[in-house]
Amino acid sequence: DIKPHKQLQVRNLKLSDAGIYTCEYGSHKVRTSLHVLKLTISLDGHFLQNEVPELILMQNSSSPLPDLSITLFDSKDNRVTPELRNKSRQKYIVSLKKLEVMDTGTWLCQVHSDSPLINQNISFVVKVLGFQNPDLERKYATVDSTVILSWRLNSQKIKWKKGFTGQLNWKQQEGANAHELLDFSVTAQGQLHETKKSSNFLFEIPERKPESTIEVKLPKVHFNHSGQYQCQLEYQGRRAQSKIELVVMEVSANPVGPLSKGANVTLTCQVSAPLPPSAYLRWERVNGTKTDAKNSKQHEVKLEVNISAAGLWSCHLIENSDRKISLHYYVEEAPVWINYVIIGASIGGSLLAFALGCLCIISGKSWQQRRQRARRMAQARQYLLENKTCQCQQ
Repeated sequence: DIKPHKQLQVRNLKLSDAGIYTCEYGSHKVRTSLHVLKLTISLDGHFLQNEVPELILMQNSSSPLPDLSITLFDSKDNRVTPELRNKSRQKYIVSLKKLEVMDTGTWLCQVHSDSPLINQNISFVVKVLGFQNPDLERKYATVDSTVILSWRLNSQKIKWKKGFTGQLNWKQQEGANAHELLDFSVTAQGQLHETKKSSNFLFEIPERKPESTIEVKLPKVHFNHSGQYQCQLEYQGRRAQSKIELVVMEVSANPVGPLSKGANVTLTCQVSAPLPPSAYLRWERVNGTKTDAKNSKQHEVKLEVNISAAGLWSCHLIENSDRKISLHYYVEEAPVWINYVIIGASIGGSLLAFALGCLCIISGKSWQQRRQRARRMAQARQYLLENKTCQCQQ
């Protein structure tokens, strides 16, 4: 029996397997040309966020190599326009965009040629390790409030099977020295271990928190707790990071204490860092009128109001028409008897000043009279001495 079909399987294709394969049966010969394509992705498809992958597409054939067109689709089936860095008929090198954590998944490379006709789809897997937070996030807090800062790792979500390490640093402003608050490590099995490093900075590591989350709790925020909190992870000498900028607001009054009738007090609302163009501060009196409200100018970090009305005053931080945080200050009205005391003290002070003035005048006159009397007595003594001298001479 002669089987009508014969098959040759070439497993684990290499570029060198390209060429012409001949099947002979008797006097019959059938030739088949094998065209081999090879797609390689840098770093074995394991990237950190903001890294740029590189694809290398190579081809080999016994025939003249055709000009290939390459079309790429990301894990969401969106077409991606690559940057062609090197092009030869044998080797194409393209760079993709900066990766985000949401780019994790299966990508598709479509290779096309008109002659010979080639329509080949090559899929490849991309894993992007990083934070599910934005690269830079701004968080607002008021003095003495409790704040929790969180960074969500995506290692469990993308089934990252390799260990990595990281740390959390804080610095009060750009260019200042960074202080390490904690370091962490994640095993290949996804277990997170954290170690607190700073003993001078008052913060806590919550016991209960979401899985694969780096978290710190500031139980009582101070104005000088503001600044940049940077969480950084490291894998094979490469780093990815995410920052949270903590902006703290406080209010104060000058002078402090009850507001007496006819007096003024200056209320100050201040934030620890410049605000974005879409944000501003606003003072207003609760249940007050529009004339009791005042807004800060763009990029101002301090807003002052000079008031004469007691009651509850509120300072709001507003961004994109949304109140982010508010802080209240109650201006107490002085009791009536204090006003009387102040008036009495004022009148008493005036009377005291008048009495002192009169006393000074009386004392001055008395001093002048004593001085005149002493002068007359001196003159009389001189007169007596002169008369006594005359009698002795007689």
